Amino acid sequence: SSMFLVGLSGGIATGKSTVVAMLRELGCAVIDADVIAREVVRPRRKAYRQIVHRFGPGILLESGEINREALARIIFSQPQKRQLLNAITHPEIQKEMLKQVLKYFVLGYRYVILDIPLLFETNRLTKFMKYTVLVYCDPRTQLERLMRRDGLPRAEAQARIACQLPLHEKRRLATHVVDNSGERANTRRHVLRLHGQLAASRAFLWARLAAAAAAAGLAALLCCLLRPFLS
Repeated sequence: SSMFLVGLSGGIATGKSTVVAMLRELGCAVIDADVIAREVVRPRRKAYRQIVHRFGPGILLESGEINREALARIIFSQPQKRQLLNAITHPEIQKEMLKQVLKYFVLGYRYVILDIPLLFETNRLTKFMKYTVLVYCDPRTQLERLMRRDGLPRAEAQARIACQLPLHEKRRLATHVVDNSGERANTRRHVLRLHGQLAASRAFLWARLAAAAAAAGLAALLCCLLRPFLS
């Protein structure tokens, strides 16, 4: 494929945001599915109307925006509700991601990273990725980080982790792994090595050749159109 996409995922509290920040510091193009997910459920958007219709007005704040914490409590306790929410939001998220992928590709980026929290769980987008990256940490560290970050009791934190595919299974599915179990400096070394491997990938050669051919064709067309005015 001439489209060089990299899918990046992790698990809850594995430190994916830290890795994404490092990649952005290196100048990488990163599309954050979580940011897009918040955008597509804003008032007056299509997904917003569907969510309010299916979940009821009880999930709204006084401002009219969706109460993300209230919605999270529902979907983490009721798997069928989580599937319903995904069915509503995923198509809208994917449309916006496609727009941003095309923008970065036209701008000539070597590769585009799609930061997708449930990349391996849904498994619908992995077929479009040249490579997949997992931000990993050991299970004990993951649990401790989640409890500390969100102020959750152990049982609730374990329940939230259990809603996702186990990290050892994601590790088996990923083509690259960034271990974020230890110190930040060690994580950065993993990120730098990953960036070097992706930047050297031959997959980008086909993208550049396709872009060059398209640019040459456009230039030839413009010359033909403008020739009468320049002669």
